[in-house]
Amino acid sequence: MTAPEIQQEIERTRERLGETVEELAAKADVKARARAKAADMKARARSKAMEAKARVQVKATEASGRIRQSQATRPPWPFGVASAGVLMVVTALIWRWRKT
Repeated sequence: MTAPEIQQEIERTRERLGETVEELAAKADVKARARAKAADMKARARSKAMEAKARVQVKATEASGRIRQSQATRPPWPFGVASAGVLMVVTALIWRWRKT
């Protein structure tokens, strides 16, 4: 091996060693890794909260639609009760009128 080749090999080795040291330093930096993990968890929690909120809104809209539909299809019960009352009074009056 010639001197320039040896010099190039040394430079390549230094670069690889520098990259390896940077990787090891990043793994050893627990504080930075904890911050990154916390930021990731916060983003996931926000995403899940938004999904849950959207599901709740959809369910609430469906429920209010079902309530409106059931209110529209059921007969108005006060009218039925009033009709039955009037019918009973008229029947009683007719029955009483016939007896006298």
